[in-house]
Amino acid sequence: MADARVVETLLQRIEKAQDGVESLNVACSLGVDHQVIVGAVKSLQSLGEIISAELRSSKHWELTEEGKEIAEQGSQEARVFNAVPLEGLTQSDLMKLSFGKIGFSKAMSNKWIRLDKGHEGGPRIFQTVENIEDQVREKLLLVQKGISSNLDEKEKNELKKRKLLTEVTVKSYWITKGNSFSTTITKQETELTPDMIATGSWKEKNFKPYNFDAMGVAPDCGHLHPLMKVRTQFRQIFLEMGFTEMPTNNFIESSFWNFDSLFQPQQHPARDQHDTFFLSDPALALELPQDYLERVKRVHSEGGFGSQGYKCDWKIEEAQKNILRTHTTAVSARMLYKLAQQEKFTPVKYFSIDRVFRNETLDATHLAEFHQIEGVVADYGLTLGDLMGVLHQFFTKLGITKLRFKPAYNPYTEPSMEVFSYHEGLKKWVEVGNSGVFRPEMLLPMGLPEDVSVIAWGLSLERPTMIKYGINNIRELVGHKVNLQMVYDSPICRLDS
Repeated sequence: MADARVVETLLQRIEKAQDGVESLNVACSLGVDHQVIVGAVKSLQSLGEIISAELRSSKHWELTEEGKEIAEQGSQEARVFNAVPLEGLTQSDLMKLSFGKIGFSKAMSNKWIRLDKGHEGGPRIFQTVENIEDQVREKLLLVQKGISSNLDEKEKNELKKRKLLTEVTVKSYWITKGNSFSTTITKQETELTPDMIATGSWKEKNFKPYNFDAMGVAPDCGHLHPLMKVRTQFRQIFLEMGFTEMPTNNFIESSFWNFDSLFQPQQHPARDQHDTFFLSDPALALELPQDYLERVKRVHSEGGFGSQGYKCDWKIEEAQKNILRTHTTAVSARMLYKLAQQEKFTPVKYFSIDRVFRNETLDATHLAEFHQIEGVVADYGLTLGDLMGVLHQFFTKLGITKLRFKPAYNPYTEPSMEVFSYHEGLKKWVEVGNSGVFRPEMLLPMGLPEDVSVIAWGLSLERPTMIKYGINNIRELVGHKVNLQMVYDSPICRLDS
């Protein structure tokens, strides 16, 4: 509530006045800012019909900062006249003065001074009259004293053009007694308590009216990170297409499932410490399916299933090394192996969205920890055309319709394709994913039927989110540099074009 003393004084003024009081006059007489009185009026209005306040608008003229300076020191033209001695003053010296340029023009227009261009020392200025009357200053002083009514509109507008005057609209209240006027304020109750109901004291209380149009207090709640919002959208798209989510809760994976089962050679650069995080404890995975492991070893070192293999010295010690998984395709390998152990093969559609880890150099678009989105379809007789059709359907649901495919190489897919989309904002084709058909060297050792094909594709989660939310640095999206206010303020994600 406003200052109690101001409210009390205002009520006393209203009681003594016959017709009412104006808030501006009350503020001036009390020596307080007008907003203090406005606050007291609003406070009294909230208590019921104690007062009646009518909002009024009025206009008046005020001096600008330059106008105040002229009212104190004189107009520029008058100061120029006074600066010119009887022997004259060079034009160059006059122009060095702060008021010289404007004052010279106005004084010449008033014919108070003249310019002698034929003087030896350069153009020289002389007075042409003995005395002047600074009407501009006199008019401004009238306005400053509150008697601007002595000026006509033409004079006011001329001063306004010179930016010496400005017209100000003032809003004030005309305050009169209300139906329940009283100089004594009784505090209104704002809450009906159980004690009031039990004792019946509520009947004698004066309650403040409820504003049912007021906005309610926003409840405390959690906030979804933009990355999680986009993840939810991707997950929903997969579910709409009939996919089943794979369990991806094993961040630690053996090199066997991460590399060897995918027909990725043990000499591949991706298995180097510069690209992969290896664990020191536990360093090795000892429980691996032996019969499957032997078939994988054979196809790597000797070949088979129509392939000559890598003709390498395949080591089980290398396959047992524990790592932080570099892709969720390791999960796909586990699920396909589990599918192959069924007595009768049934077509499946799997997807996963989870974290992967790579020993990357950190920059604006790369982290050592990020999310991979992967889709896998296993069925009889699938071809590259099926893969392209599923990709068109998948990316169309994302709002991406212009697609191109480019041949690529992956150790575990053949053929392989990089997926490009035309970016309307950048006006160029950008890579949005990778895809391919899993190789027979990967599928047949698992025990899958020879006429079963598996198509798969993958993309990252962070980059689409960065594009969606206009984030240029991935470290502002993930990690300790995330601005939590961005999480609170980020809108509900809609994947559109």
